[in-house]
Order: sequence, then structure tokens, then C-alpha cells
Amino acid sequence: MKIGVIMGGISSEREVSLNTGKEILNNLDKNKYEVIPIVIDKKEDIIEKTKDIDFAFIALHGKFGEDGIVQAVLETLNIPYSGCNPLASGICMDKSITKSILKTAGVSTAPWVIIRNMNELDLKKVEEMGYPVVVKPNSGGSSVATSIVEEEKYLKEAIAEAFKWDHEVMIEKYIKGQEITCCILDGELLPVISIKPKSHFFDYTSKYADGGAEETIIELPSPLKEKVEEAVLKCWKHLKCSVYARVDMIIGEDDIYVLEINTLPGMTRNSLFPKSANAFGLSFSELLDRIVELSMKERNQ
Repeated sequence: MKIGVIMGGISSEREVSLNTGKEILNNLDKNKYEVIPIVIDKKEDIIEKTKDIDFAFIALHGKFGEDGIVQAVLETLNIPYSGCNPLASGICMDKSITKSILKTAGVSTAPWVIIRNMNELDLKKVEEMGYPVVVKPNSGGSSVATSIVEEEKYLKEAIAEAFKWDHEVMIEKYIKGQEITCCILDGELLPVISIKPKSHFFDYTSKYADGGAEETIIELPSPLKEKVEEAVLKCWKHLKCSVYARVDMIIGEDDIYVLEINTLPGMTRNSLFPKSANAFGLSFSELLDRIVELSMKERNQ
């Protein structure tokens, strides 16, 4: 089988994608697959460069990667691909839609508002949520242009920065607590990872620099463990995820709060999903094998 590893892309997360792609290239079983790198520099490349492959392993992050568009193009070309389908990808990329669905499903998520321009900013609503708040692009990833705002006087500056990366900006209540990430493979929760960033929060540097955060496999006590698992599996079901995904959440003082769902989790050597899979007993190569196998089954190939 000829596998094309699709990486690069046109989003703010291009560098992360290239790193993810290289790691996947290095760890796919060469005895099983013919593996070729496919670097996307412009949208048309997804059509022009995938003609001769049997399977697309998507290592893209951000827009035109995680938002379902590439998945829809590959379906049109009848090329099976890794991960979630276009619908789930699109839903999970939009943080506000994700949170709305989760709220309906009874999953706790922090209060938030969405604005499409500065004129929509309602300072009273933000004040009602209470500072600090988190300001971020609604459809961004890797914590690009994400800020924790402690006071109203810094709010507009943070919003202006987030608008450089997206046409919608989310202002969300900051929840103090322990950050964890929950990796799901084929609907099964893998070992939970606790994240303690060296900086103020789990920002871009913390995520991708060596030693940027302390990431530890943890065993949650009951009944917290069951509560987290229930929330994670509700996310998987109600957001229509398949193959693999990662749910980020905060264990707050009064409840657990889902932050977001990643349908194409990072696969660099510092990434969380390979660490969780390793604790589950799957090597990186075995994890990639499993993703290919599950994806082919999902695409009915």
C-alpha cells in the first residue's frame, strides 16, 4: 500500500504539521507500506499531489487540515484517509459549535461569548463571566494568539491579536484547575495525561518545546475517573468522532470542564497522543498501524 503523509499546509500551524509529518514518515512500518511525503504549499496541491496514493495519512493542523475540507476533497477523489470524517472535523474545529453541542449533551464547558468584530464586544457580558478570561481565535489551534486577560484594560488588545488569525474570536471564562488530556482510540479511552506547563498556561512554546511542560501519565481516583471517562465518551459520541481524537479538559474546583476536541492530534516527538498510547502498550509504529487499519475500516476499504 502506498501511503502519502500529507503535511505542511497553509495555516498558522504549518511548522507543527511538518514536524508531525516527519515523525509519521519515520515511524510508519516500511516493511508494510511504501511511504511518501506530500507537502502542501497551496490548496490545489491536495488534488495534484495525491493522485497515485492508496491512503492519505493526514498530518495537517489548523485550517485546511483539521476543518474537514481536506477530508471532503479526499472523499471526492475516493482516497481513504486517516481520522475523523468531514462533519466531525468541521464541528470540532469550531470551538463555539463544539461547546454548544456539549452543553446540550450535558457536558460541562466554561461560559463563553463569540464576537465577529470589535463592535460586538459587550463588556458587561464579559464582566458577568468574571476576570480572568481566555481570548482565542474560535477556529485556531496550538494556542496561537491565545491570551489570558486579567483585567478589562487588556481585553481589546488581546482580541485584536486573535482577529489576526480568525474572523471569529472566543472570550471564555478562565477555569483554574488541573489540565488533563484524554486520548481516544476507536472509542476507547487511553491513559490520561496531566499537563503542568512551565509558563502561565499551556501555550505554543509549552506544547512544542523540549521541556516546555511536565506531562505525566496519571491514574485518576474514583469517582473522578468515571466522571472524566463519561464526559470524554459523550464528546466522542455527540461530536461524531471516529478512529482517534484527543479531548482537553480542566479539573476545576467544582466540576470538570471540556476545553476542546482535537480531531488530528499532534504526532511530534513531544506530542501527547504517542505518550498516552505508549503507556497503553502501543509503540509509535503500532499506533500508526492501528490508525491506518481503523481508518481503512471506517472508509469501508
